Amino acid sequence: MRHILFGLLAATAFAAPAFSQDAARMDKAASAEADRSGFMGAILVAQDGKILFDKGYGSANLEWKIPNDGETRFRLGSLTKQFTAASILLLQERGKLRLDTPIKTYLPDAPAAWDKVTVFHLLTHSAGVPNFTGFENYEKTKPLPVTLPELIARFSDKPLDFEPGTQFKYSNSGYVLLTAIIEKAGGQSYASFVAENLFKPLGMADSGYDDHARVIPHRASGYSPRQGVVVNADYIDMSIPQGAGALYSTTHDLLKWEAGLFGGKLLKPESLAAMRTPYKNNYAFGIGVVTRDGATTISHSGGIDGFNTWLGYDPDRKITVVALANINGNGASTLGRAMMTLARGGTVTLPSERQAVKLAPAILKSYEGTYEINPSFGITIRAEGERLVAQATGQGPLDLFPEAKDRFFFRAVDAQIDFTRDTSGKVTGAVLRQNGRDQKAVRK
Repeated sequence: MRHILFGLLAATAFAAPAFSQDAARMDKAASAEADRSGFMGAILVAQDGKILFDKGYGSANLEWKIPNDGETRFRLGSLTKQFTAASILLLQERGKLRLDTPIKTYLPDAPAAWDKVTVFHLLTHSAGVPNFTGFENYEKTKPLPVTLPELIARFSDKPLDFEPGTQFKYSNSGYVLLTAIIEKAGGQSYASFVAENLFKPLGMADSGYDDHARVIPHRASGYSPRQGVVVNADYIDMSIPQGAGALYSTTHDLLKWEAGLFGGKLLKPESLAAMRTPYKNNYAFGIGVVTRDGATTISHSGGIDGFNTWLGYDPDRKITVVALANINGNGASTLGRAMMTLARGGTVTLPSERQAVKLAPAILKSYEGTYEINPSFGITIRAEGERLVAQATGQGPLDLFPEAKDRFFFRAVDAQIDFTRDTSGKVTGAVLRQNGRDQKAVRK
């Protein structure tokens, strides 16, 4: 996964369990993102079945200026993975497979390198199967139709990245293999299985497996920003993403999904409990589970050519947030987290609302250096007179503005940096705060 430093909205801490949801503030936050980054899409917020906010932004089709709304169908990208995980659990409940069984039981042609890989490992991204969407030739091959066996052949001859079960590494390849297992154990195509066993029982009539050739009413066109303009997104043949990212849906249908899944309408309690239990890196089965500041968020983001998505659920407050975008960028994830904060009764601060103070050039000079978040990603800070400039690995420079000594923010994006000092007062590190995450960096 790429490290992207920048989004737009800054979500701050909330006071649970108070509920003082402000639909006007939600609209202002979404409108600010649309004005700032060109966000287009639809957002829905609900609490215990009651819709608090439901609005579309921008166009489902720019050429015809057709507006987005709650009935617009968006490609989901990796939100698909939770549907794949639920399908696997249904098959286990029916005695068709077991999570602790090696995948070679269901895929006998699997290479010897996968002998220790189980269904559980695939679900939790702990199998070590290399991620084919990260291969150098992926961009060239994604427009070309393939059969499922042909797709698996693209990565089946590659060595594992690590011993199964020992590490976490996000892999779309793993969910392609789960697709094949569902088809083998379920006796039907993946598209048919999810339609009959997930969508139909929950009344999700506006959801399905996307197909470029088929005429699908209310389907959004996908767009990407490129060199300052919006262009039609690159073509990807929908035989590529499979159960890792090929489904489409609407905000209204995804509310039905969250209510049905977490309301116990699909899975037995023990299956749902297993699906919600993180294994490594806060990742469970097709969903992330994070508890912070006394609140648990079950969520996942998605990204595919022309679309970015975010789906979140607070199981204690029964809050659902859906953010679907038909333009690539961080808007869906940024807004999804911000809407969750607002739905919990918290506050969201827009970059335009932050106030900068002046710091002496000598203080600004003391922050200069490179701050390493991991071996492949860092932020270089330099002082230029009375301003501070930050440049993340592989990205352009952006101005940093001081709110106070050691506390800075970006106006253009959703990120803040707090510098840290040792007992002698020397700056030794920093904390990058972005999209609800705190990432520590060491000054090199």
